[in-house]
Parts: sequence; structure tokens; C-alpha cells
Amino acid sequence: MESIEKNIDKYIDYLKYEKKLSNNTIISYYENLKKFYSHFEKKNILNLSTDEIRDFLYDDGIVARTRAHYLTVLNSFYNYMISTAYVKTNPCETIKLPKLEKKLPSFLTIEEVDRLLNINPVKIYDYRNIAMMETLYATGIRVSELCNMKISDIDFNECTIKIFGKGSKERIVPMNDSTYNALKNYIDNYRPFLLKTKVSDYVFINNFGNVISRVGFFKILKKLCKDGGINKDVSPHTLRHSFATHLLNNGANLRVIQHLLGHSNITTTQIYSHLSNESLKEDYKMHPRD
Repeated sequence: MESIEKNIDKYIDYLKYEKKLSNNTIISYYENLKKFYSHFEKKNILNLSTDEIRDFLYDDGIVARTRAHYLTVLNSFYNYMISTAYVKTNPCETIKLPKLEKKLPSFLTIEEVDRLLNINPVKIYDYRNIAMMETLYATGIRVSELCNMKISDIDFNECTIKIFGKGSKERIVPMNDSTYNALKNYIDNYRPFLLKTKVSDYVFINNFGNVISRVGFFKILKKLCKDGGINKDVSPHTLRHSFATHLLNNGANLRVIQHLLGHSNITTTQIYSHLSNESLKEDYKMHPRD
């Protein structure tokens, strides 16, 4: 029988090549499985009982959200092992997911977005930053999708951008005039100076001529928020939430928002309905008879 490490490696290949999950998801699953395997280093994890796994999940050091993620990963792993005939049953199938408190995503107000986008360009990279922020807010794409965007993905004639999302799923998103102008100006006039002598297909380049990373983008966003006097805890995903919330508040159809965000399931998008309702409650408090 093959070692557990080899089985885990095969499972990771299955997630990558057959399920076509994103790299971030695969890394997350792999890290969880490694910790799980290390915890039971003196035992064969393919022979664990339901009670042993439940004891592991309900360890004091594991919070409810992490516990839920572990259970998702383990269910998937054991089901895969059943399909390869290494085990006959899934010891996790009778363990219930912990109830999680629904956490509504934070978002920026339109006034805060205006302050964030009000960048006074002085240096070459300022024009890149304007293009990145305009694109992220105007399209609602993920920061990983922004960093992986290539020149060939942008169609200036049709005013659209081709996005490759989770599982390499392709979608087309429109760009507004502000995004069009910011991207065109950056690509035509400033991107070549950032590239220096290098060649790259990627749209957004860092100060060393390489493709910008998610960490690099996050640092830029933090600085721009500070410069704009925005005191909220803002992440790249906050702009995605802001995009969806502002669209919904202005009458956009939830199905359209689902497509633009690249959600495979409408229930994922419905969180923004709750967000909109919360905003409505706050606005209603302004009623003179409240």
C-alpha cells in the first residue's frame, strides 16, 4: 500500500488537474491535510474513527470557522480515497458542520471610494495605481485576477476585459470610461518605463519590472487608504464588496452581479442582498419618527 504522503500528493493532483481548483484553494487544502496528518503522526489517518476526527476538530485551539474548513477538506479527501478504493467509508460523513455566524462583508461608501480614487499622479507608478484601483472597483474582480491580467485580455474596441477566475473559468466584464481612460493612459504612456528592459504579458508591473503581487497590491492599497483618510480596515476584497453593494443599491439585477463577480452559485451573491438590507435599516433610522 502506498504511503499516506503519496496518497495526499495524488489527492492534490486530483484537485489541481481534475477539479481545477485555484492555486490558493489547493494550497489551503494541502496545509490543512499536512496539519491533520502531523497531528496523527503515529496513526494511519485512513484508519481513523469518527470519534478521533471529531476530537481533533473540537480541540480548544481550533475556532468554528477553521473547524468548518477542516471538515470540508477532510470530507473531500476521504471521498476521494473511497473513489480510489483505499477506504470503504468516510469517517467524517456523520460529523455536522458547526454553525457559523454570518459575517456581512465590509464595504466603502461612495464618498470613501471617491477619496481612494482621488490620486494626484506625480510619479510613474501613480498612473499604474490609478489604473489598478479604477479597474478593481469598476469590475469587481478578485485581486488575484487583477494581478494575472494580461495585455491580450483587454479589448479596448469593445471596452471589455477577459477574466480567468477560479478553476480557470472565463468571463467577460465591461469597463467604464474611467477605467478605459486610466488603463489606456497607463499602458500606452507609463507601463514601458516600469518594464525598463524587461518584457512581460502582464498588465500591472511593479517598480522592478516584474508582475505585481497580491502582497504588493495590498501595500499600495493600505497607503492609498491612509492618504485618503479612510480609517476602515480595507483589503482588496473590500473593493469587490463595494462594487457589488453599490451596483445592488442602484438597482442592478442579482444575476448580473453574480456573473460579474464570477460566482458559480447565486447563494454566494445573495450576501449582498443582506448587506443592502442592513444599509436600508441604517438609512431608515433617519426617519423623523424613529
